[in-house]
Amino acid sequence: MSLLQELQERSGHKCELCAATTDLNIYEVPPISTGGVDGSILACSHCISQINNPETTNPNHWRCLNDSMWSEFTPVKVVAWRMLNRLKKEGWPQDLLDMMYLEADELRFAEATGEHLDESEKVIHRDSNGAILQAGDSVVLIKDLKVKGSSMVCKQGTAVRRISLDAENAEYIEGKVDGQNIVIVTKYVKKL
Repeated sequence: MSLLQELQERSGHKCELCAATTDLNIYEVPPISTGGVDGSILACSHCISQINNPETTNPNHWRCLNDSMWSEFTPVKVVAWRMLNRLKKEGWPQDLLDMMYLEADELRFAEATGEHLDESEKVIHRDSNGAILQAGDSVVLIKDLKVKGSSMVCKQGTAVRRISLDAENAEYIEGKVDGQNIVIVTKYVKKL
């Protein structure tokens, strides 16, 4: 069974956020680590557009979260939590956030993008040229790096795809090099 079919079956052929029945697509919840059914939701193009473009967010559309925040599925709860945090200045989302409960691993997943933080609290990752790095970006190493605790040396010019960010330290990112997950210092990478 394909991912789309699994999500359609799970959702009853409806947007898992607003219950729309048309123009449904797979939305992989960032940072994409597992993907698949445990890291994706079925959402309408209207919801996906507003998730991806915060400046176009219509707060009244998201009143649907009053229902979807109680979903039994982690990725749906994570997106609901993130959208409620994005909209909390409206007033009513804060009431829903106060009622919402996430398990510890779900909360870590929800907080992984740092979207819930105020601008002054956000950890911003920058490459060697000062470009802002986002989870899922691809970078290239600008010098040879020895991996601590192993004999592995990552050569200059090596591309690291789909990086993840350290939520607590702006100098560290993680990515796979030769099938091994390693921590890389941001001053030694350039965004592709």
